Amino acid sequence: MNNIAEVVLRSISVYLFMIIAMRLMGKKELSQLNTSDLILILLISNSVQNAMVGTDTSLQGGIIAATSLFIVNYALKLLVYKNRNLQILLEGEPTLLIYKGEIQTANLDREKITLSELKEAIREHGLSEFSDVGLSMLERDGNISVVAGNMDQQHIYKRKRGLSLKLSRKK
Repeated sequence: MNNIAEVVLRSISVYLFMIIAMRLMGKKELSQLNTSDLILILLISNSVQNAMVGTDTSLQGGIIAATSLFIVNYALKLLVYKNRNLQILLEGEPTLLIYKGEIQTANLDREKITLSELKEAIREHGLSEFSDVGLSMLERDGNISVVAGNMDQQHIYKRKRGLSLKLSRKK
């Protein structure tokens, strides 16, 4: 029983460390994985495996570690859902990137987003110029949402996991 408690505590500790580390990396990094990010994730998973299960490399140890991670993840999501301050602490808040065609350079600098990355994001949403954008936000999940500036033919776009969702609203 002592071994089970140790695996549970180790798994939860690694989980919490990873949450903090990912939060410190910034929102942008969450949705824009490149090759080096993927390699980093694979290497981290390999490096923390022993930290979670210790000397217990049995099937039971792996199942206990995985179950602990699922339970703590569910509990954390429930806490975040019920507590706005915890949500802001763990997930941050959306960041304004463009407002009425005006680029918010201080926010771009803080989020480490280049003008070329922002330009690419608005093109992915069907717009060609910064002046075409009414509102652009770096969302908490790292995705960039864009609202066209033309209120007569306003389109709201959100890029999500490689798919584009387009909602139209006409006045």
